[in-house]
Amino acid sequence: MATTNIWQQFKALLPEGIRVIATIAANNGNGTSQATLRDGSVITVKGESISTGQKAFIQDGEIKGTAPSLAQYEVEV
Repeated sequence: MATTNIWQQFKALLPEGIRVIATIAANNGNGTSQATLRDGSVITVKGESISTGQKAFIQDGEIKGTAPSLAQYEVEV
């Protein structure tokens, strides 16, 4: 049965978990990789499917796929 609660319908449209783009710094050889975030911090994530130096989509601590290498701009408003 479909819910008629508009808030629940809206929440169902949103992806679960946190998604970030990071650069893969190293593959550890044990099913994990080191990833460098935009702020310079390094995290350990599950997966080794992306080569060192490439950008990856990270969701809930796991590599989900290759991310494009696009220019990054910072603007103050």
